[in-house]
Amino acid sequence: LISDYRDQLGHGAPTVPHLLGSEEHNPYYPVNWEYYKGGSWNETVDTTITADEFKRLGERLTDVPEGFTLNSRVKGIVGKRLQMANGEIEADWGFGENLAYAALVSEGYPVRLSGEDCGRGTFFHRHAVFHDQKTGETYVPLRNVEPTQEEFVVIDSLLSEEAVLGFEYGYATTEAKKLVIWEAQFGDFANCAQVVIDQFISSAEQKWGLLSGLTMLLPHGYEGQGPEHSSARLERFMQLCAQENMQVCIPSTPAQVFHMLRRQVMRRYRRPLIVMSPKSLLRHPLAANPMSDFTDRGFQPVIAEIDEIAAEKVRRVVLCSGKIYYELLQKRRAEEIDDIAIIRIEHLYPFPQDELCDILAAYPQVENFIWCQEEPFNQGAWLSLQPWLRLALGGCAQLEVVSRPSMAAPAEGSSKAHLKAQERLLCSALDLPVDELNA
Repeated sequence: LISDYRDQLGHGAPTVPHLLGSEEHNPYYPVNWEYYKGGSWNETVDTTITADEFKRLGERLTDVPEGFTLNSRVKGIVGKRLQMANGEIEADWGFGENLAYAALVSEGYPVRLSGEDCGRGTFFHRHAVFHDQKTGETYVPLRNVEPTQEEFVVIDSLLSEEAVLGFEYGYATTEAKKLVIWEAQFGDFANCAQVVIDQFISSAEQKWGLLSGLTMLLPHGYEGQGPEHSSARLERFMQLCAQENMQVCIPSTPAQVFHMLRRQVMRRYRRPLIVMSPKSLLRHPLAANPMSDFTDRGFQPVIAEIDEIAAEKVRRVVLCSGKIYYELLQKRRAEEIDDIAIIRIEHLYPFPQDELCDILAAYPQVENFIWCQEEPFNQGAWLSLQPWLRLALGGCAQLEVVSRPSMAAPAEGSSKAHLKAQERLLCSALDLPVDELNA
């Protein structure tokens, strides 16, 4: 009996077949991952949708049953989403993310999303679940996109990160075609599940040949909320990256998250996806996209300079990721600087060296390059990323880092100290005088 049991385990066969139900279930229930073992992280896949689909799916996200009473603030959000669907205003983060789910379930890809308050969205951007203010009943537009759509599941989980992430990881290992997402309420809280990340998510393929397409959304960014609500500990994930074991992305626009989520399940490639997702960018006026960014192009691992800056005049290139980009952009515009280019790296691992080199080719005269990050020197992406950056820049280039000094905690303990540190970052990166009184 013991020998037969071990043989079944060794061959990936079900050890308790009677629990799988009647004969309508495939007896070979464990998923066969062979199809995904030859895929590549930068495999090209068309994640765009047509303008007609953009409008139709966007409208479905705003449907409310007759007689259903929305909260007044949610009603305003739904009204704006209808304008976005019609191309009247640019799409914000909540619209772009929900549109990705709508497109997936309508195309045959089921979606499962769990986490703390994820139905609403930790920072109330998602609103995947509507609540009737009079009856308490709920309505989920993403379950009503198509008559024959795939399943959309959204679960507000308990505050036990290790248990929930462990379950979602296990679930993702048995569902190859489903987009399985776990969202932390704050990215910092993921450290309560660190054992799952270390033992399974980052290393299961190397240890046991076990693939998973689990996606983790970890809110991350420095908004002056103190050390407990600033960092998803990007550096920990970067240190775990090797042998293309997982992907680490920091999308900075709604269209980027739309294409990133879609390609995660549409490619012939299954590795965990770690997303440093934004907080303040969810409502940032510059973090918005026209319809064409959803219909005409896919995910961009690196985003080039967007302002009309003459390439031949550029004397410095600032490389960065995440929300610091928008602060650099606004500071540069306010100071009317026209000789510093800003490039966003949205896919930190595996590192998109070819894409970065293609963009840097526009600045052959530049020798001064800056990596700018909000995180302290000993945290964030810098220490893991700099060998890849130096390889892309070449031996003659001067690469410096602009960051907070090394710190034991992720961030300052007061909003005033945060603002001073942030201003020093921006001035240093853009070669502006730094107020020594605030240093």
